[in-house]
Amino acid sequence: MDNIFGNPQYVRVEREQRVGLVQLHRPEALNALNGDLMRELIQVLELLDADPTIGCMVLSGGEKAFAAGADIKQMAQASAIEMLSQDDLAVWDRIRLIKKPIVAAVNGFALGGGCEVAMMCDLIIAGENAKFGQPEINIGVIPGAGGTQRLTRAVGKAKAMELILTGRPFKAAEALELGLINKVVADDQVMTEAKAMAHTIAEKPAVAVQLAKKAILKAFETTLEEGLDYERKLFYLNFATADQKEGMQAFQEKRPPVWKHT
Repeated sequence: MDNIFGNPQYVRVEREQRVGLVQLHRPEALNALNGDLMRELIQVLELLDADPTIGCMVLSGGEKAFAAGADIKQMAQASAIEMLSQDDLAVWDRIRLIKKPIVAAVNGFALGGGCEVAMMCDLIIAGENAKFGQPEINIGVIPGAGGTQRLTRAVGKAKAMELILTGRPFKAAEALELGLINKVVADDQVMTEAKAMAHTIAEKPAVAVQLAKKAILKAFETTLEEGLDYERKLFYLNFATADQKEGMQAFQEKRPPVWKHT
């Protein structure tokens, strides 16, 4: 892959046309999310986000685990003051600032921090044997990287209360029923499905895709009135793009548009 990524130890990166493929690679620890892995992941995602030839990303793990959680060994003996001063979770929050869509391809365990990272992505494709959960209560803490907030927004208060307060893991079929994920497929088809979705998105006009993502995420952060105003302004902003002119002209001429992604 391009030299701009350096030589990350815990993250693998590839390019497939307009899709960036990012894989968590710490298999000996089931991709437990330590500080080094997360810093590498953020750096790679931000570099892909800044690359105009990339339109969408796929984030995957391994066959046994997408990510089995945060690295407990790294924090087990820390004090509250140490956790606050280090604030390692602030780095995680930069994932939500990525402008381009991210498709999570989940096989195996997506527990604790792994579930939280998957929920930071914009779409989730899961293998039929994937297992999600926020089991932090079982080790005396609560989710700390957005689990209480994103899971509640995805599945509602009652179900989030049950899953977080009991720490019960749940399979992909239940995650689909709850509206947490987009699709369940055979385990060996997860990357195929995730890449297909990412390629479909990546071939759409890039600015419109990014504005649509911003508008959808805004719906979780504001009132309906403010959200509608925000959406309208982003809609008008589309008219500054070459792709808006091309898209509407192609529609009138009854031909496929040729996107410039500008």
